[in-house]
Amino acid sequence: MSGSIIGKNIQISTWGESHGKALGVVVDGFPAGMELCEEDIQKFLDRRKPGTSSATTPRKEDDLVEIMSGVFEGKTTGTPISMLVRNTSQKSSDYSEIAEYYRPGHADYGFDTKYGFRDYRGGGRSSGRETIGRVAAGALCEKLLGQMGISVCAYTKAIGSVEIDYSKFDKDAIAQNPTAMPDSEADQKAMDLISQARSDQDSLGGVIECCIKGVPAGVGEPVFDKLDAILARSVMSIGAVKAVEIGDGTRVSSYYGSDNNDAFSISKGNIVKETNHSGGILGGISDGSDIVLRAYVKPTPSIARTQHTINKSGDNIEINIKGRHDPVVVPRAVVVVETMCAHAILDLMISNMSAKSESIISFYKNNK
Repeated sequence: MSGSIIGKNIQISTWGESHGKALGVVVDGFPAGMELCEEDIQKFLDRRKPGTSSATTPRKEDDLVEIMSGVFEGKTTGTPISMLVRNTSQKSSDYSEIAEYYRPGHADYGFDTKYGFRDYRGGGRSSGRETIGRVAAGALCEKLLGQMGISVCAYTKAIGSVEIDYSKFDKDAIAQNPTAMPDSEADQKAMDLISQARSDQDSLGGVIECCIKGVPAGVGEPVFDKLDAILARSVMSIGAVKAVEIGDGTRVSSYYGSDNNDAFSISKGNIVKETNHSGGILGGISDGSDIVLRAYVKPTPSIARTQHTINKSGDNIEINIKGRHDPVVVPRAVVVVETMCAHAILDLMISNMSAKSESIISFYKNNK
């Protein structure tokens, strides 16, 4: 299987299966000299681990990270950073009958067609637990970005039909509310909706919004490696994400040009935009304003309700999926979107360091 590596300057390679011994990641190309300990990673992993509320799967995993290489005396060494998280609560028996049929909404059929074989225990590589490696790697990137004054903040914008009210936006509530919504009233309504979906043996989807502040103008390449293209690729690679939009996204198709264009002006000696319909990116390059991205997440496909499918013999059958599944994956996916965005931004910022000859000359002159 190819395609488990992402990134140009900082390459992330995730490995492991949902019900294997462990999952993890190797981060190649991360700069030397940044202070790093396991707690720096753990606080991000704790945001995506299961069993934390009634909005998540009852599977209990501590998801404790172990840094295996690339850190010495509390600092990154510039060599590959390998991290792993051991699986401790596998119940592979929950999935034994899945080996014989294809679950609606899952990757089962695609895997069998492509490889002629699949790890049916929880989905193997297509499981949401694969994102452990992404979060661990992205946590490194987010810490380094923070030291440059760049913040990456993702949160739940909507679950099912329940949306947040921006007038009630409370950043602290993101970590406090089980839905990761920054609006406590919307959180309670969403929890009621989740409870109803669980009672109905069904599931929900939603929208995750990510706002990145402090990225300077000029980051991103103008053709294939556009900043928005790289962000979209990173976020679309998350299993449950079905659409990504930047700024006003799909709404711009109904605008007039005079409505969509962001006017530039000077404020306190700085170039600013009077609006931000573009979501902080113009021509594939950051324009210095907030970068705003939204990811649209599908409902959890594993539901207990009776569904129609076929088995490997080609017979039409009815199934009721057993096991421990999230009624909605959105709250746990928030940190996945956030850390994938952090990696995409940092990777392109490193590329941007060589965009001007004077930057290269200045660096080496000052480091003689």
